[in-house]
Amino acid sequence: MTESYVKKLSTILLDAVTDKDPLVQEQVCSALCALGESQPEEALSAWEEYLQQHGKLAHPYRTMILRAMEVVVSSHISELDKDMARAIILLASSEMTKVKELVCDWQQAASNVLVAVGKRFIGRVMEEMLSKFQPGVLPHYFVVQTLANLSVSNVFGMVPFLTSILNTMLPMLGMAKHDTMRVVFCCALQHFSESTLEYLANLDQAPDPTVRKDAFATDIFSAYHILFHQWLQSREAKLRLAVVEALGPMSHLLPSEKLEEQLPKLLPGVLALYKKHAETFHVSKSLGQILEAAVSVGSRTLEVQLDSLLAALHAQICVPVESSSPLVMSNQKEVLRCFTVLACRSPDRLLAFLLPKLDTNNERTRVGTLQVLRHVINSAAAQMEVKKPFILSSMRLPLLDTNSKVKRAVVQVISAMAHHGYLEQPGGEAMIEYIVQQCALPPETERPGPGSEDPTADSVRAVSVSTLYLVSTTVDRMSAVLWPYLLEFLTPLRFTGALTPLCKSLVHLAQKRREAGADALLIQYDDSKGTLPSPYAITTRLLAVCSNPYLGDGRGAASLRLLNVLHRDIHPLLHQRWATTIPLLLDYLDEYTEETLSQKEWEEKLLMFLRDTLTVVPDNTWICQLSLEMCKQLSCYSEAPQEKNFLYKCIGTTLGATSRKEVVRERLQELLETARYQEEAEREGLARCFGICAISHLDDTLAQLEDFVRSDVFRKSIGIFNIFKDRSENEVDKVKSALILCYGHVAAQAPRELVLAKVESDILRNVFQCFHTKVLGIKVETKDPALKLCLVQSVCMASQAICSSAQASSFHFSRKAELVAQMMEFIKAEPPDSLRTPIRKKAMLACTYLVPLEPALEEQARSDMIHGCLHSVMAVVPGPEGEDGDQESLYLDTTHALEDLLTSLLRRNMTPQGLQIMVEHLSPWIKSPRGHERVRALGLSACLLRFFLEHLHISALVPFHNLGLLVGLFSPRCADLWPATRQEAVSCVYSLLYLQLGYEGFSRDYRDDVAEQLLTLKDGLVHPDPAVLLHTCHSIAQIIAKRLPPDQLISLLLTMFESLGDPDKNCSRAATVMINSLLKERGNMLLEKVPEIVSVLRSKLQETREEHILQAAQHSVYLLASQHRAAVVSSLLGSPLPFDSHTCTLWRALAVEPSLAAQVLGLLLERMSRDVPFKESRAFLLSSSPSRVATLLPLAATCALREVVLAPASGPAVLELYPQLFVALLLRVSCTVGVQLPRTLQAKERRSASSALDPRTFEPCSSAVDALQAVLLRGGNEDVVQRMELEGGWELLRTSAGHEEGVTRLASAMAKFAGPRLPLVMKALVCIQSSVYEIQRVTSTAFLAEHLCFQLLNSNVVNDLMLLESLLNNLVARQKDTCAGVRRLVLRGLANIASSSPDKVRAHGPQLLTAMIGGLDDGDDRHSLVALEAMAGLARLLGLVEPQDLRPVLLHVAIRIRPFFDSDKMEFRSASICLFGHLNKACHGDCEDVFLEQVVGGLAPLLLHLRDPQAPVAGACRFALRMCGPNLECEELAAAFQKHLQEGQGLHFGEFLNTTCKHLMHHFPDLLGRLVSTSLFYFKSSWEDVRAAAPMLTGFLVLHVEPEHRPQVDLEQLTAALQLLLQDPAPAVRMKAAETLGRLVKFA
Repeated sequence: MTESYVKKLSTILLDAVTDKDPLVQEQVCSALCALGESQPEEALSAWEEYLQQHGKLAHPYRTMILRAMEVVVSSHISELDKDMARAIILLASSEMTKVKELVCDWQQAASNVLVAVGKRFIGRVMEEMLSKFQPGVLPHYFVVQTLANLSVSNVFGMVPFLTSILNTMLPMLGMAKHDTMRVVFCCALQHFSESTLEYLANLDQAPDPTVRKDAFATDIFSAYHILFHQWLQSREAKLRLAVVEALGPMSHLLPSEKLEEQLPKLLPGVLALYKKHAETFHVSKSLGQILEAAVSVGSRTLEVQLDSLLAALHAQICVPVESSSPLVMSNQKEVLRCFTVLACRSPDRLLAFLLPKLDTNNERTRVGTLQVLRHVINSAAAQMEVKKPFILSSMRLPLLDTNSKVKRAVVQVISAMAHHGYLEQPGGEAMIEYIVQQCALPPETERPGPGSEDPTADSVRAVSVSTLYLVSTTVDRMSAVLWPYLLEFLTPLRFTGALTPLCKSLVHLAQKRREAGADALLIQYDDSKGTLPSPYAITTRLLAVCSNPYLGDGRGAASLRLLNVLHRDIHPLLHQRWATTIPLLLDYLDEYTEETLSQKEWEEKLLMFLRDTLTVVPDNTWICQLSLEMCKQLSCYSEAPQEKNFLYKCIGTTLGATSRKEVVRERLQELLETARYQEEAEREGLARCFGICAISHLDDTLAQLEDFVRSDVFRKSIGIFNIFKDRSENEVDKVKSALILCYGHVAAQAPRELVLAKVESDILRNVFQCFHTKVLGIKVETKDPALKLCLVQSVCMASQAICSSAQASSFHFSRKAELVAQMMEFIKAEPPDSLRTPIRKKAMLACTYLVPLEPALEEQARSDMIHGCLHSVMAVVPGPEGEDGDQESLYLDTTHALEDLLTSLLRRNMTPQGLQIMVEHLSPWIKSPRGHERVRALGLSACLLRFFLEHLHISALVPFHNLGLLVGLFSPRCADLWPATRQEAVSCVYSLLYLQLGYEGFSRDYRDDVAEQLLTLKDGLVHPDPAVLLHTCHSIAQIIAKRLPPDQLISLLLTMFESLGDPDKNCSRAATVMINSLLKERGNMLLEKVPEIVSVLRSKLQETREEHILQAAQHSVYLLASQHRAAVVSSLLGSPLPFDSHTCTLWRALAVEPSLAAQVLGLLLERMSRDVPFKESRAFLLSSSPSRVATLLPLAATCALREVVLAPASGPAVLELYPQLFVALLLRVSCTVGVQLPRTLQAKERRSASSALDPRTFEPCSSAVDALQAVLLRGGNEDVVQRMELEGGWELLRTSAGHEEGVTRLASAMAKFAGPRLPLVMKALVCIQSSVYEIQRVTSTAFLAEHLCFQLLNSNVVNDLMLLESLLNNLVARQKDTCAGVRRLVLRGLANIASSSPDKVRAHGPQLLTAMIGGLDDGDDRHSLVALEAMAGLARLLGLVEPQDLRPVLLHVAIRIRPFFDSDKMEFRSASICLFGHLNKACHGDCEDVFLEQVVGGLAPLLLHLRDPQAPVAGACRFALRMCGPNLECEELAAAFQKHLQEGQGLHFGEFLNTTCKHLMHHFPDLLGRLVSTSLFYFKSSWEDVRAAAPMLTGFLVLHVEPEHRPQVDLEQLTAALQLLLQDPAPAVRMKAAETLGRLVKFA
């Protein structure tokens, strides 16, 4: 029986091998392997028999079976008996040789089976193979292949056979005419040779240690003769490669004399293959083996062949390597291995060949040669030792190559040289210099382009940097070579890029020498031959580059660390001070990045460090030498303006520290003569140098400047420039610019007590002498903006120096008017609409410092200055968004300069009249139509007012007579379109109110509560919506009204009325609001203006939609409605529908006063109920059903009610009528679902939609929903509206399909957020239960049913038993309603009691259960929706009813819901399974046997429906299984359900099913038959995943059940069913069926 069943399973699976899906085929093979793993003998026998019987089975399928056999044989080789092994060997041999043609996959699989068997039964396999390997007969291709593979897999078993195999094979070589056979013979010979070599290398482990190489030599040589002399000449590339692969290991087995004899032919023959093959890895590998064999026998022939060998190998190494090609990379390694062999054998010949190659200009040749050179330096170090000078001298030309790849190769060679002592030889310094040169390369030039052959290689610079550091830190012998030699590279400009790695290496070397106990001085200048830089040069160089500290990978920190290490060599006194100061500078750099570091602060710290250093070294000679070195190095920084500028500052600082005046004059003269005046940075640096120097040497500095101006050098320069007139003007101006700037910096930096005496006589006189150019005695205006800017800067610095002097107040500046006029001339010459230079900023700043000086300016000059400066700044057009930061910074600085100038002018006239003059200048800009001009004007006004207030001094109480005019000018701007303007306007009003308080006698520190309110309003003006803006303006007006003197009111109002025509509509609107607010506050004026306001209403509504007009209209309508509310309501209801915006505004005005609003709402409710909600009419005579058309009056009343309720003031009225409004509108919504507009309105609506005037579609139901939303919002139920919005409830209410759900969600939201208001609402709804409109009955029932779900009935809000009873009775009575929807909602409501009042469930348990079971049996509902609701309701009630009430119906319910488990509808499956879970939950611990049967019967469906395509069904199954667990009385099973089936947790279905089946079969093995039978039912399921899960369940049950329970299963039926599943259209199902069939072997 066992054998026949295994055979049957095998046959079924073997038949399924022909499946078209590759995954199914793979699973079938896995199942076959599972059969084989369980019953290897029987399975292999069945497969062998199957293949024998199905001779016509296509070879791809035979291949799969053979591969399964190989797997089983490999894992059970020790269990196979000889007979089975014999059968398998014969089968595999037959399959392999059945056809003469090559069918690789099939025959390879058969060969692999033989190789697998041969690991144990080598003798029997060899017997079979040798039977097909007969002398004189050419064998099958795979016979030879199998022998070759056997020699690899079983070396010790095969080598003893090799002698006889070779004897038989050798004659066959001549018979092989086809290349494929020759290839396989070559492969066999290669493997035979490799196996022999391995055998000989491990003789101590071999079964026959007497085997010697000589035993194979003759046969191998015979084979070699054929392979080399005949087959290697073939045109077939594959054969040539096979031959050469074999020749490599064969060469080691050749007799020594034969190898020596053949080398002259063998080596050229192998080398020739390089030209014939693109992939040369195998050639190189074989060549390396041949060379090793030749060297091992001491061959002398290599010397003769060496040149050709080197040439061929060199050509290979020069092939470009692509990292994506592993074979090319491997070939490179093999070629280098060949070079290593040759280097050890003939180093002289190798170098004689290689080194001349370095002189070629070919990139690949040079790179390849360098690569070989590096390799042999490392791998043949002993042989290369005496060749070091020769190798070093040969590197001369490669060092000059500019190619990046060559550079990388050179650096790598130098690195290897450093490790092997080459750089200590003469010529080594050139190598070090080369490395430093590469470290200095600019990084950006090293990025490989898109066409680069080596885009991922490291840059030359990166490789060089790492090489230099590694050599410095890890190669001990290099310390003496690199120190102090590396110091020579610090100062030359071309090595600037290498400063960081240089400094790092030098720091490491210096520290190592100091630790080793070297001399106190690290640098011995006596031994340096004058090439080392001096301490002054080192200090200057390192200090200069520190000014840009993050450049070049952080050269600032590296330079400072090197300075710190060399402190004794710089000067012996610096040790202690630098040990403190340099770490502080390094810490400062660590705190910042290149983006965050302040360049000015950093340079100041460096200059402080320099000053500190000069203080510590009180040696004039040392300081003078340092200054001289600094001046020498200036020319090195022509391409680095920032460093050069800083170096100028260092020179000034150093000169300031010396007491030798002649040195100072000499250095300054030298600087003036050598400066490059065309460069702005140089001019600035020179001027700063003179300024810093003037701190200590003012007289000498000024004298040197004047000498230069008078000198022949200056005049000669001008004369030379005049030869080329076009160029001369420009170049002369540059020299003048520098001199003027020098004077400015001298004035700014020199001691204040000395400046006043020289500012006019020496400084300004010479400045203007340089600036003014005279031709024939006439001044000529310069056109050079740089010269202008320098003059402005110098005047500014000189003026500032005067102002900051202690004697400034008594100083009479006679040239003040001249300077002011000159500055204004510059300002007016600038383009008014753009800002390109800082001239006007500097000029205004200069004027700011000039204004306070005596004598005072004339009135006209003051006025012209204000007007000119305002026009120069205010009209500048702002740049586009995201403009560069420099432009924006320039504009801000210019604005601040203007502010400072205006405040300086105002300080001279601190009176209301003076303030008025300033504001009059600003007024045109305040009212400008251009927003940016208004912003600037208001900002300046606020600044001036703040300044005026802060500096206000009143000696007597006087009126602030122009307060009204000023407040009227600024206050409407609180609503400006630009937020910044609004805030500045509030600031202006704030300052004005405090000015008024000041004039009234209040102290400056007094804080007025009313005025302070403006500050809180100011914050709300940043991004306000229009409503907030109007409210803020109103509040501002109220504050103004409280603090405005009565005599100023008229002027204020007149000024505001002028603002009504303001181009900025927001300001016009704000003016209206403020006027109304002011009038209201004054009271007596409002009633007089009502007729005028009504007149404005009637005239303006047709012309404009301005907010102030609309507000006036609202006020008027309110007054009218207070007296004639019914007439106003009737009139407005007659307005055309839909209401336009004016009508809506007027409706909302009726809610201003609560009592009026309540009366209006009552009228509208009455109009809504006066007429029927709709009328039925047929659009066409033949239409099947009439359409519903809304009646006009209820529709208009609904729209009006919404508009009234939208007004905030309607809140009290809405609260008063809340139940009536809510119920009426809810029923109005229900009656308008699907209702159309009247035809007249439909046409109007179409026209409106086509013109796109109103984005909202006018529709009866939507208008009712909008009105209901408005009532809820106004009634304080924003949470209800928001919840409905989030849940999509409002959209559901509008549709017929979703209306009921919408009502349910509304009721839920109301119960949660509006509980106290619901009792009256529910009482009103109960009265509607008998409505003639079915939709109203559905709506009211849905609302009431949902409310029973919440805490309403057992809360303090409604704890009325009568109300509960009334609701229950009402709902029960509606069970017989003709509408199925009402009956369904009744069941929902009854079930909702479970959520709201559990104790009521117990009290009414029988009644509720009866209603639910009646719903299960509802026969009038075709779609079973009532039954669905009943199942959902029962699930909620089961846990609350008394056990004695539940027990009689438990079985009935379980049986009734069972058919729904497999319903086509997801909702029914989910609800029934969920209810099944609740049934189990309700009877935990008290489960009757009859119900337990239902649990067991439902177990398999629940497990399988975990793979249901619908997630809710799968979730319900999780819950139901967790509930079933305790009733099964198996703790392990219950624990597994709890562990794997938690909600929200991922489920690995296979793992879970495996665990479940294990526990089921362990505890309930008797259920096997029942569970398998149930799963068989689902083999025909319509859901693919469930259909696939069914065989999975069966398979896991079989996997874990004990074999003795096999009789429970009808194996014939199960096997047939699974066999049928193998024909399923879904591949996943077929895969699971195959997997299960593999497990059925357990029952065999």
